[in-house]
Amino acid sequence: MYMFQSVIEDIMRLLPSYRKKKEKQNLRAILMQKRRILTKEETAAASAEVVEQIACNPLFAEAQNVMIYYPVNNEIDLRPLYSTHPHKTFLMPVTHRNSIEVRQYTGEGNVKRGKFGIPEPQTATFNGKVDLIFVPGVGFDISNHRLGRGGGYYDRFLSSIRRAKKIGVCYKFQLVEQIPHDRHDQQMDMVIAAKTK
Repeated sequence: MYMFQSVIEDIMRLLPSYRKKKEKQNLRAILMQKRRILTKEETAAASAEVVEQIACNPLFAEAQNVMIYYPVNNEIDLRPLYSTHPHKTFLMPVTHRNSIEVRQYTGEGNVKRGKFGIPEPQTATFNGKVDLIFVPGVGFDISNHRLGRGGGYYDRFLSSIRRAKKIGVCYKFQLVEQIPHDRHDQQMDMVIAAKTK
């Protein structure tokens, strides 16, 4: 009888985290599908809006070493910042084993498809100070919580770089009222969303 009760208590303790996990999975599936069906024109227009907002952002103005990302699956494209702000050093994440390493982005002529098919800069690991990180996500909420793809790469990476400011980047439909989050999920300092879509 005691063993049976112990098993029931273990199950009950797991239920809230199980529900949270299912909520994340469902929301992730919905938002990824919405992003998947965007046209090239819609993606380009939203990306231009976000790039314009970033160019006017004080955190970006103050930062020297700025980490962006290589856009895949209709993510907001921040690469135009590289050509319009040549005085800044732009960096990109590269998945290495179970973590992220940082490399300098020096343009499209020096990228090659890496893990998960995502193009990666073919430069040496950057060991300097990162001032600002633009973080992609499947979704964000009004309290700056982020919903990623589920691998935990960004959460592990961001928890190790505490001094850099973190800005989430997304479409308007990806900004929701509330995202289920756990203690290890990294919160953004702010979120910049396209005003349309």
